Amino acid sequence: MGFYISSVLASSTGGAFTTAAIVDSLKTLPGNGGALNSPTTFSSSRSDRKFFYGWYIVGVGFLSHVVCAFHMSSTLSVFLKPLTEDLGVSRGLFSLLRSGEILIGAAMAPLVGPMVDRFGGRWLMAGGALLAGLGFVLMSQVDAFWQFLLLRWILVAVGGVFMCHMVVSVTVARWFVRKRGRAIAIASMGQGFAKVCIPVVTATLFAWVGWRLTWSIFGLITLALVVVPALIFMRRSPEELGLQPDGMDAPPVPVDASQSTGDKKAALSADEVVWSWREVIRSKAFWLICFIYGMANVGIAGLNLHVFAYVTDIGFSPLVAATALSIIASTQLGSTMVWGVISERMDIRHSSLIMFLVQSAGLALVLATGHVVPVYLGFFLYGIGLGGGWVLQELIWATNFGRVSLGMVRGLGILVTHAFGAVGAPFFGFVHDVTGSYQSSFLAFVVVLIFAAFLSLAVRPPQKTLRG
Repeated sequence: MGFYISSVLASSTGGAFTTAAIVDSLKTLPGNGGALNSPTTFSSSRSDRKFFYGWYIVGVGFLSHVVCAFHMSSTLSVFLKPLTEDLGVSRGLFSLLRSGEILIGAAMAPLVGPMVDRFGGRWLMAGGALLAGLGFVLMSQVDAFWQFLLLRWILVAVGGVFMCHMVVSVTVARWFVRKRGRAIAIASMGQGFAKVCIPVVTATLFAWVGWRLTWSIFGLITLALVVVPALIFMRRSPEELGLQPDGMDAPPVPVDASQSTGDKKAALSADEVVWSWREVIRSKAFWLICFIYGMANVGIAGLNLHVFAYVTDIGFSPLVAATALSIIASTQLGSTMVWGVISERMDIRHSSLIMFLVQSAGLALVLATGHVVPVYLGFFLYGIGLGGGWVLQELIWATNFGRVSLGMVRGLGILVTHAFGAVGAPFFGFVHDVTGSYQSSFLAFVVVLIFAAFLSLAVRPPQKTLRG
């Protein structure tokens, strides 16, 4: 299924790459009886006759993830060497750029999350795309590192918070419950699609127009792919259009977790519980999830920024390094849908365990050899695990805290996990500056992934008790 989606999306780049094209392709997904609105998909006859609007939300999320890949660490890694040489900064100092962006995202997340719950992602995504697109265009005009840094922090990073992962995932999770895994997976595949293309496209643009105009092109693409589709299609929740999650007819009833109804336990629908921020931060599940994915983010942020430089530092050509990036991105893209389906059929704790172990095995293989084929194989496995991270990190929050207050919960979670992640890029960079190698930092990441794998088994959904 993931290969099918990849093929459809890849072929659309030769023509009109639009939300409509993505939605049209979704209507004929294999495994759904030839259509997403087949009789086996939804329980009601009314839903059977209509294409569920939630898939338009997924389509816009896909486009948003495409452009959000432009300012990720993996994209910045391709620019690392030419930028540090032209602007005269060390790799360690340059890595602080990404740390600042992560901290900005962490600080804004608790504010943006409740905004998503209350207003939805329509205007947030459109405004964020305008900011980020303008930032990319202006980055082509910088003459000093401090100028580049300010543009990234003030425009690109802030715009990214409004249009990227949290806003997209929270909105998609509001539209889907039973099919949440595959819906988030499809939206997340936009990021993988972009990451597959970015190394080759960026290298080609470097040769044609240089790194400065490359950023301008990224800015124009950002404006084109997100602003108008977000304004046209994005809606806060299915209830806003008189629909229910997954296109079902039976409406779930939200339950306020703080209400008083007697000294008895009630069987609540976890997906419809209303949480306060005090209840969230008092739960064991919140801090366990933050710690698990926070530790993982340290390594992911660091490795994604420095992987291109690492491959060239151990003696391989830039072409091999670019191929390694493409392998990671390709396997990440190709495995995303698989992880989405697995997450709907397997306990989220067990799928998280497998995901982290696959990542650690791949990275360990890379460190254990100096030959190109095992290096490619190691990054192949690492990319598969990374594809799971896209989906499972979003699902584990929705699984444990539901959809009603998910924006607020994710905002609080991002505040903590991004604080961890901010350490990653400078840690890898300064370790290289001190030791002349990435070996120690990469090995530490392997250990962290193994620890996170088994700690995932300890996560339990918080239990709510109604009093009365």
